[in-house]
Amino acid sequence: MGFLSDFLAQLQDEFRGGLWIPGARAVVFDDAGRVLLGQRADNGRWGLITGILEPGEEPAPGLLREVLEETGVVAAAERLVSVDAVGPTTYPNGDVCHFLTLVFRCRYVSGEARVNDDESLAVGWFRPEEFPELMPGHLESIEQARDPDGAARFQG
Repeated sequence: MGFLSDFLAQLQDEFRGGLWIPGARAVVFDDAGRVLLGQRADNGRWGLITGILEPGEEPAPGLLREVLEETGVVAAAERLVSVDAVGPTTYPNGDVCHFLTLVFRCRYVSGEARVNDDESLAVGWFRPEEFPELMPGHLESIEQARDPDGAARFQG
């Protein structure tokens, strides 16, 4: 079905203005201060590793599942960085979504960064001066995640 599960595709038919979906974004740092990035298969753009949470799934474990599934990297969530409303996002197949995105600062635990599923064209570790052009909001998430003890950010 592509990047949306059959469940979400069925809901899409019911919500013509776009689905409201819980999502998460990982800012994974390794010991050298590099950030894990992936090039998406659906639009060819580079960004942080993201994912849609399954119904009833806790956000941090769900995001760590997505990181492992997409990159082969085992990570640990350290703190919540921000809570953001993102969208609308229109996918190549015409699906429209609005995301409640929870951004987490994570640390590398183990594994080799690699393309581990069909959602990515490339995966790798990058220093800030090596970042490719990133998807909107992703560079801001990285900057907000740099401080390991920073407070969570949200609109208010």
